[in-house]
Amino acid sequence: MVFEVQGRLIQGVLQMHDIKRRYITIALAIFILTIGWINISNMSGLPLRQSKVKPLDFPLPQKYCSVECPSSIPSSNIHQDPSSEACPEYFRWIHEDLRPWKGAGITRETIEAAKKVAHLRVIIIQGRVYIQKFKKVFQTRDIITVWGILQLLTLYPGKVPDLDLMFECNDFPVILKKDYQKGNSGYSIPPPVFHYCGDDSSFDIVFPDWSFWGWPELNIRPWEFLKRDLEQGNHVTNWLDRNPYAYWKGNTKLGLARQELIRCNVSEKQDWGARVFDMEWQNEKKRGFRTSDLAHQCDYRYKIYVEGKSWSVSEKYILGCDSMTLIIAPQFYDFFTRSLIPTLHYWPIGHKDKCNAIKFAVDWGNQNPNKAQDIGKAASKFIKEQLRMKFVYDYMFHLLNEYAKLLKYEPTIPDDAVEVCSDNMLCGARGVRKSFRIDSRVNGPANESACLLSPPFDQTTLQTFLMVKEKLIKEVEMMRQSS
Repeated sequence: MVFEVQGRLIQGVLQMHDIKRRYITIALAIFILTIGWINISNMSGLPLRQSKVKPLDFPLPQKYCSVECPSSIPSSNIHQDPSSEACPEYFRWIHEDLRPWKGAGITRETIEAAKKVAHLRVIIIQGRVYIQKFKKVFQTRDIITVWGILQLLTLYPGKVPDLDLMFECNDFPVILKKDYQKGNSGYSIPPPVFHYCGDDSSFDIVFPDWSFWGWPELNIRPWEFLKRDLEQGNHVTNWLDRNPYAYWKGNTKLGLARQELIRCNVSEKQDWGARVFDMEWQNEKKRGFRTSDLAHQCDYRYKIYVEGKSWSVSEKYILGCDSMTLIIAPQFYDFFTRSLIPTLHYWPIGHKDKCNAIKFAVDWGNQNPNKAQDIGKAASKFIKEQLRMKFVYDYMFHLLNEYAKLLKYEPTIPDDAVEVCSDNMLCGARGVRKSFRIDSRVNGPANESACLLSPPFDQTTLQTFLMVKEKLIKEVEMMRQSS
């Protein structure tokens, strides 16, 4: 077919005038050579693929990038010293997230069933990454997530096994337990879908969100840089010299809880101890993001975390300040927050009567400044030490390795998949997107292997942990009601 098309084009060129023929012949020659190069590359066994159905955003537009993925990748023989460091406690939730598939495993049919909800399919074969994209994603969440996976493969070359996984990139969990319940006999096998958050009513497998590699649309820097900025911001104002109020700033239009939080703002008639500021991101972008610098928002003694449509990536930024964080009863969790403990890492606020609850928390903190400061410092220490970028990658590493153990088939490359690598994703970016990728790029293998993953919770220990958390939340509410 290719040669037939080429023949017709050449025949048409020969019928044109001589002057036009020269220019068109040159263009045609380039076109033919390009097609020939692609065919030769495929015949030689290189992994370059042409998409039957061109996915959105993948591959990168040719006018921006002509860099191809390397023909060889680092081997698994690269020396990395064994790690003696235990993974943080929240890594144990990996076992819980994968528990629905521990018995029967994951078949190709189970994976295919996730197409109806997934935005993206990621296939890893011998350290190379291939992408199928099913539908458009908000902003560039999917592209940045894939970028993060590519950096993981550079950090631990040859250590991530062959994989086939589905990603959902919107806000809400999509694999609901109620859809797989079989009366009183448990659940049928759900399709495994990776997502940025989960809740108690879903089976979504929680994965680190895109913002760890930067959020260019909101000018939020990659996490390793922003975390250092937050640490410096903590030293600008002494805790006792900070504003003695609870601070929150964000998009108030996202979610009922945020709309209710506005009512807790200071007014001429009432001061609940809260200072709530609406953020219109389009206007903020026009102003050059002058008032949204997260590192300069650690000048209040207390900060509020409230969910938007679902979970919010802002939680790590809020906890990163030394300020005591007031967390308004979250429904959703991300990969690290399930191990946070009330009154140790944060102060719990219930949904009911939240304005009074905020006022009580602020008054209690101002009357007990040392205790309030200890809670704030415990959270920022958790973020500083246990949410290092090394541990973000280690969480991804262990999650993907444990997931791979459940696959009952050998992953293969779909016909319409496109290979991506750091080089072509970097050269295809422009402006802040490119600078964030440069800042977050892993330049070579780690010196040591990933941290040591702890075994699963035994169910008694897990239930005890959850009961203790619930008890601490109730004790805070009882304190408020008796005050």
